[in-house]
Amino acid sequence: MCKIPAKESLSVEFKSDKKCLSNSVLLDTVVGLANTDGGILYLGVEDDGEITGLHGAHMDVLPVMAFVANNTVPSVSVRTEIVRVDGIPVLRIDVPKSRSIVATGSGKILRRRLKADGSPENVPLYPFEIPIRLSELGAFDFSAQMVPNADFADLSSAQILHLRHIIAQRHGEAELLELSDQELLEALRLTVEHEGRMLPTIAGLLLLGKEESLARFIPTAQTAFQVLEGSAIRLDEQTRLPLLAVFEKYAEYFKAWNPERDIEQGLFRTAIPEFSPAAFREALVNAFCHRDYAQLGMTLVQITEEGLTIENPGGFIEGISLRNLISAAPRGRNPALADAMKRIGLAERTGRGIDRIFAGSIIYGRPWPDYSETTENNVRVFIARAKPNLAFMKLIQDEQQRTGNLPSIHALLILSALQMERRLTFADLGKMTHLSEHRIRANLERMVEHGVIEAKGSGKNRSYMLSAQMYAAANETAAYVRQAGIEEVRQPELILRYVQAQGSITRGEAADLLRVSDNYAYVLLKRLTEEDRLRAVGQKRGRKYVLSAHSH
Repeated sequence: MCKIPAKESLSVEFKSDKKCLSNSVLLDTVVGLANTDGGILYLGVEDDGEITGLHGAHMDVLPVMAFVANNTVPSVSVRTEIVRVDGIPVLRIDVPKSRSIVATGSGKILRRRLKADGSPENVPLYPFEIPIRLSELGAFDFSAQMVPNADFADLSSAQILHLRHIIAQRHGEAELLELSDQELLEALRLTVEHEGRMLPTIAGLLLLGKEESLARFIPTAQTAFQVLEGSAIRLDEQTRLPLLAVFEKYAEYFKAWNPERDIEQGLFRTAIPEFSPAAFREALVNAFCHRDYAQLGMTLVQITEEGLTIENPGGFIEGISLRNLISAAPRGRNPALADAMKRIGLAERTGRGIDRIFAGSIIYGRPWPDYSETTENNVRVFIARAKPNLAFMKLIQDEQQRTGNLPSIHALLILSALQMERRLTFADLGKMTHLSEHRIRANLERMVEHGVIEAKGSGKNRSYMLSAQMYAAANETAAYVRQAGIEEVRQPELILRYVQAQGSITRGEAADLLRVSDNYAYVLLKRLTEEDRLRAVGQKRGRKYVLSAHSH
């Protein structure tokens, strides 16, 4: 018996078939689902969830599949199945999420949305929304588009000069400085030639536009910087300046509100900032490059007693989620803008700015950046204020000195997880880091070999912890002993369980079971014998150990 949802949602639609649902309504529903997040259409169910069953015309599912495929552009391949609810037939139609914009054969383009009461409805996808949707799907670069009615005079000559200064200062592509202004802007896709004139693109206006031109052509390009202390507002500035000017201004604000702590490490004093400047820069660049400039709202930087928040309109681009932030291939909503930022030296050139954002917290032994408040309309990252972990910092520094490089973000995530949770299995690490098994295993093996972490046990029970040196550096040797000793407590019990199941155990079998040396296995067996929990039978190589009368 099939169970269907209790009510409709953005991805679930009920349609009555008592009077035979019209083909046009069927197509509208399929197109709306395909242009949103995909979903399921249940045909033969009333709006209130009452099961009323299928019309005879829809009892054959193959014509339904063929009709949808032949009357949608591009063709939508649905899956159909007749299910029974309390013996009443219902047609289940599974609609995939489209990777492009879908229309009915007659040209209708629809999407789904939720009404104020929470129920879904189909609404038109208007022409101005089509670029936004394509941008979300990664099929359209909004920032590369020419700005209608704008011209070269809408770009600030002062900001063009500032652009050259940034390239030189931040070690951007040196060859860009050899170009004329016109050639430079064209090379960065900040202008395009149209009918013999050089006209600004969206990216060009965003980076270099005059304030009044931005207000006229891209009114959504607003930013804000706030500093709150309890209920008191220390700073609240909103602006429509071009992004190059905003970046410089906000860097100054951030420096002023990002104090450093002098912390003693042996004979040395180290200045540690509240928030990583590198992480701040990358998070700010990400907010600028990935925001939806067709959506109302502003890019917000907010510093409070709790931490640093950076927020931008527009949810994660298609294919990006909380689970794959680190592992997903870098993709942007505004590739032309992001590319220009990279080439002039403001953004991470590999496109892996997210790595720097996480590394900026991890290298100090602090909690990871938190993206959990991100919605379909906004991306929000929160970086908490937290005391640094000096012992963990030393572990990272020692590893960096040994290899000549900062550990990879994957290694940092694993080390940080072990620092927070003390001891984790392979499966635990997978759940916490969302890294692939291959990446986890490769990093674990390498770090165990180099003595950065230690492994205890075998099989599914094999667990990992930071090295004894790390605990010693933190004056937490007792904590290390407690963690490491867990396995030693379990080893005798594992031997006894094996004997109970198999009847006996040899020294070699004990060594294989515990993945220890023969000598260590012998010591454990001898101890269990002295405690009268096991009894030795036989001599030398033929010796076995069985349960003692006391254990029985």
